[in-house]
Amino acid sequence: MASWQEDLLDVFDETQSEREVFHRIEAAARSLGFEYCAYGLRVPLPLSNPQTIFLNNYPAQWQQRYVQQGYVQTDPTVQHGCRKNTPLLWADDVFAQAQDFWEDARSFGLRFGWANACIDGGGVRGMLTLARSEGALTAQEVDHNEMKMRWLSHVAHVVLSRIFTKRQAEQMQPHLTAREIEVLKWTADGKTSADISFLLDVSENTVNFHVKNAVVKLQTNNKTAATVRAAMLGLLG
Repeated sequence: MASWQEDLLDVFDETQSEREVFHRIEAAARSLGFEYCAYGLRVPLPLSNPQTIFLNNYPAQWQQRYVQQGYVQTDPTVQHGCRKNTPLLWADDVFAQAQDFWEDARSFGLRFGWANACIDGGGVRGMLTLARSEGALTAQEVDHNEMKMRWLSHVAHVVLSRIFTKRQAEQMQPHLTAREIEVLKWTADGKTSADISFLLDVSENTVNFHVKNAVVKLQTNNKTAATVRAAMLGLLG
């Protein structure tokens, strides 16, 4: 029988739904001694109000409670994940400024946990949390399993961010032409329309024509925003 590491690596070679991927992450979490796991992803667009996506197997009542209380705004683990890429071991001092949240979480069986955030080159940030209701994580257990846990968090992020960002790009359906992409690439490198016209051996009006088309297709207001959005959606790679 394949190990959970081999099982997860197979995901790279297959087209998977996020639910199927998360099911495999759940199995890996159980192998590591955790009954609960959660993955949160913050996609980079729109930049002014990034969308956050959550997948977890927490008790249904806790999921509802978390949303109703707006805990995503005060959850210290989320705040840590937004700022740092280092592992976080749950402890009383971590939740010292969010006692109500901490007591609430423990009442639903979320007493011991570990989390690790990752960020990729496209600016997509994600965090994997592993938790359980019984048995504190000892220093020996963390020392023995942390490399596996960190490996799991990175694989989860690579696969799930790929699924969600690809879906976001498809939903926007910009359908940029090869020339529009080329013009935006040079724009991203700081070139002016005059520079690009010289590089591509076309008129400056032609360059501006392609820029305007890209701006419309990407649903932005100017070429700077269009370039940023195209880059975030992976269209300039």
